[in-house]
Amino acid sequence: MHTNLQKITDESLPSHVQMTYLEAITQAQLEEMERDERVVLLGEDVPIYGGYKLIERFGKNRVWNVPISEGGFTGLGIGAAINGLRPIVDLTIASFVYLASDQIINQASKLQYMTGGQIDIPIVFRCSMYSIGSKAAQHADRPYPFFMNVPGLKIICPTNAADMKGLMKAAIRDGDPVLVFEDARFWAIKGDVPTDPDYVIPIGKADVKREGRDVTLVAIAGAMRPTMDAVDALAAEGISVEVIDPRTLKPLDFETVKASVAKTGRLVIVENAHRICNVGSEIAAVVAEEAFDLLKRPILRVCAPDIHVPFSPSIEKGFFPTKDHIIAAVRRLL
Repeated sequence: MHTNLQKITDESLPSHVQMTYLEAITQAQLEEMERDERVVLLGEDVPIYGGYKLIERFGKNRVWNVPISEGGFTGLGIGAAINGLRPIVDLTIASFVYLASDQIINQASKLQYMTGGQIDIPIVFRCSMYSIGSKAAQHADRPYPFFMNVPGLKIICPTNAADMKGLMKAAIRDGDPVLVFEDARFWAIKGDVPTDPDYVIPIGKADVKREGRDVTLVAIAGAMRPTMDAVDALAAEGISVEVIDPRTLKPLDFETVKASVAKTGRLVIVENAHRICNVGSEIAAVVAEEAFDLLKRPILRVCAPDIHVPFSPSIEKGFFPTKDHIIAAVRRLL
């Protein structure tokens, strides 16, 4: 088993290996940098989280550790993409994406449209969400709903190592700007990851993580962990919950959600973002518009309240959806 994240080329090796979520990110970047010399990596604190291996392999001409100036190096990445490279821009902490938002929204998302397709911007923005650990309000945001309202962007939120590798590779190969929102709580969790360097998961395709008959539960990003704990507890009571992981937030795979609701008639959406205008709002609206006749009960959302994330560990503990919150919502529908 290759634990040093080197490219696997020996056909005798297993089809899957165990690696952490963070190792899967590095492996995806490594494989794509080997496959395409136009792929470069830049960002702040790049060497800390797997970047040393990439610097050793590709040198500092392709892996750039840049000053802490998010608007500046994001603009640098966009300019590099316009001129033929395929940059991965690592913003480290998701809350820092606000500082780069003008570059992402007014430049990366719009220039292809404004030039009549003359400019392509194949670029990936990595944003790590720290929604626990007393990071306080300025470092603990989950900004993905903010960017869902922007045409021209794609957004992915993988929740396990295999999905992260497959979707990260798809994002790097994509011709459009893609934002990757990863939850740092997943970083150390291991899973079986395909070793095939051409293993790619299509952007825009949800995954049914568990089949069920009583309730459909859509879990977004970091909310997947308490969701699976809740589903296990409910199963012990004889309640069968179908769990859907959208994986991609833009474009959203509504067909998979509607197919599940047609079976269960009940829908709960769980996420760590604030309640106002979140992903759950969009899913609920579309299901109400296009599949209202399939519902037996009202749609429920379980999410963070419309206040800033507290620094206090004791208050933060119950701020985001918990196993008990999710169980209560499912029982309410039944």
